[in-house]
Amino acid sequence: MPPAAVQHVARYRFAGADHYGIRGDGAFRRLDRAPWLGGRETGDEDPAARVTLLAPAIPTKIVCVGLNYHEHIAESATVVRGAGVPEEPLLFLKPPSAVIASGEPIRYPAGVTRLDPEGELAVVIGRRARAVSPADAMAHVAGLTCFNDVSARNYQRQDAQWTRAKGFDTFAPVGPWMAVGLAPDRLGVTCRVNGRQRQSGSTADLIFPVAALIPFISRIMTLEPGDLIATGTPAGIAPIEIGDRVEVEVEGIGVLENRVEAPVA
Repeated sequence: MPPAAVQHVARYRFAGADHYGIRGDGAFRRLDRAPWLGGRETGDEDPAARVTLLAPAIPTKIVCVGLNYHEHIAESATVVRGAGVPEEPLLFLKPPSAVIASGEPIRYPAGVTRLDPEGELAVVIGRRARAVSPADAMAHVAGLTCFNDVSARNYQRQDAQWTRAKGFDTFAPVGPWMAVGLAPDRLGVTCRVNGRQRQSGSTADLIFPVAALIPFISRIMTLEPGDLIATGTPAGIAPIEIGDRVEVEVEGIGVLENRVEAPVA
């Protein structure tokens, strides 16, 4: 269980309307707006069994960090040309159209010959960030969540950059909610496929931790409330197939779960 000071804030659909709410015992305590907009409890409670979870944020962009764990760099040599320890964070983008919530299907695109999940910690931005100082970095964080950087490895090897390999619809599962008040520095990150562990790491081993990523990224592009930073994946990458169940768990947050399905005809 997370520390008592940590709250799990979900975005969900109930009775035809979308809400934010604080996860409680069998119900979500509804907020009147997003927490980064100063959302307050309305006094309404929505039964957890009757809500449909949505992605916890609506990002304008998803900034991903590649090769941010030493052991993952070593195993990536066959996928990424010239993979080595980066001197600065290696960034790439996923489009907002790739976002899906926990429980929604990952679609296996036609033409992809190897599809891999990548379990990660993601940061939800809560305040507009431009050229943020290291001392002020964490003040721009709304919360933390689980992320799956789904990757088409054949296109990652084939293309000079990773837009196609990382950008298909459904390639950015995020959720199930975000943890507010949780420190990002020493959290276990696990990925399981059909109940079997594939990846296990700790954010203590990030080459570039969260407090360093926000200043670096915000000097390149302005981060808006709701934007996501996916911090990188630990070692253990391996392919998935149609029918597989993928779980990404981050300590203190919860479990993001998605099944792999065929593309929509």
